[in-house]
Amino acid sequence: MRSVLLLALMLAAPAYAQTVRPPDAARLEAFHHHLGLALHVALARGTAADRAVLVETLSGAAGPLVGAEGAWACRTLKLGGITDLTVYPNFRCRISRGSDGLVLIKETGSQRLKGRILEDGTFLGVGHVGTAPATDYAGLPPLDQTPVEPNQTTADVGRFELLSPDRARLMLPAPLLESRFDLLYLTR
Repeated sequence: MRSVLLLALMLAAPAYAQTVRPPDAARLEAFHHHLGLALHVALARGTAADRAVLVETLSGAAGPLVGAEGAWACRTLKLGGITDLTVYPNFRCRISRGSDGLVLIKETGSQRLKGRILEDGTFLGVGHVGTAPATDYAGLPPLDQTPVEPNQTTADVGRFELLSPDRARLMLPAPLLESRFDLLYLTR
């Protein structure tokens, strides 16, 4: 009976459950909690222009990941934390098809990221600042939950949603650098 229950729990687990580090799984499980707290601050205290970008970023429903490959303009929105709401200008991002699925890379800016998008939209990646090369998610230490220091990499986990052929968003709960919640808004 116990092995049947264990098998049922494994089958019911999200797609990332077999490959995600425990602290990152906790961030993914608390996704809506982090989003709610961050939105409360961002909508209450952000500038009108930044709030308009936030609303645009969060508008629209996710669709299938078909056609996501290619070059994208992408801008980071940081909610809560050091500032209430910060919207950065566009940077360059690229989504390509790797041997095990889609790969998203933020190619420019001082804070970059690289990661794999699973079939269910789960994003498992790394962020890095400075000149540190971005290792893949599997190459991170098992329990790296320390604040970022220059030239280090950290886990970036979240959800990727393709909204249309020309719009997508990556949502990152409880990032380890500066904010409570990050959004990467992709357009082309």
